[in-house]
Amino acid sequence: MSITIENIIDIVREASAFMNREGHFSVKEKGSIENIVTSADLSVQEFLTERLGKLLPGSGFLCEEEDLADLNHEYIWIIDPIDGTANFARGNENCCISVSLTRNWKPIMGVVYSPWRDELYSAEAGKGAFCNGNPIHVSIRPFEEGILFTAMSTYRKEFAKTCSDIIYDLYMESNDFRRSGSAAVELCLMAAGKAELYFEMRLMPWDYAAAALILQEAGGFICDFDGAFPSLKKPSLVVAANFEKSMERILETVHRHLPALPY
Repeated sequence: MSITIENIIDIVREASAFMNREGHFSVKEKGSIENIVTSADLSVQEFLTERLGKLLPGSGFLCEEEDLADLNHEYIWIIDPIDGTANFARGNENCCISVSLTRNWKPIMGVVYSPWRDELYSAEAGKGAFCNGNPIHVSIRPFEEGILFTAMSTYRKEFAKTCSDIIYDLYMESNDFRRSGSAAVELCLMAAGKAELYFEMRLMPWDYAAAALILQEAGGFICDFDGAFPSLKKPSLVVAANFEKSMERILETVHRHLPALPY
C-alpha cells in the first residue's frame, strides 16, 4: 500500500467544501425526529467514496449514510461524512468529517476534520497524533479534576435513565461534564488534552473509528463494555480516558448500573 496520511488529509479537506455554512442544503429525518441527514452528508460521502476508492483500488467501505457496507476486503474505509449532523444543520461548529482506514478491521490511519473549528486531527498507528500538523497528547489531570464528555443516548431514549444514573455518579466524582453533539470531535478534544473522561451508551463504528486511533496515539485509552477495543462491526458502548486507571474507574461505574448491554 503506497498511500500516505497526507493523501487522505487532502481528500478530506476537499470534501469539506460541501459543508456549506450558508444553509444551502436540505434536511430529512431517518426514522425519528432526532436522527436526520442533510444533502451535505450525502454529497460528502459520495465524494469521499469516489476519491478514496480511486486512491486505494479494491478497498471496501462502511459508511453511515444510505446503509453503505461493502465489507469483504482487506482494507476498509469507515466513514462518517458529517458527525454531528444536528449541529451542522443548526450552524453549530461542533461537526466534522471522520475517515478511518482499517486493515483486517484494525485502524491504521485516521483523519477527523472539523472545518468550522479549523481543526484537523490525524494519526497513523505507531506514529503519534497531530492537530493541524502539531503533535498532541492527552492531559495529565487525575480523575477528580477530569472533564467528562457524555450524552443521553439520543437515538435510543429508553436508555436515558441508565445513562443519567451513570453520569450522575461520574459527575459527583469528577470536575464537570460536557455534551458537544459529536463523538469524533469530543474524542479528538480528549486527545488534545482538553478533557479527560468519556462515556457513551451506544455509538456506531463510524462515530469513533478514526478518533479512537487518534486518542490512542495521543496516549489515551478507549474500550467497550467488556474492556476490549470497541467493535468496528457493530454498535458499541464506549468508555475512554487519559489514564488507563481512569478508564477502568468509569467502566466500574458503568457495570454497577448496567450488568449487561441492553442491545
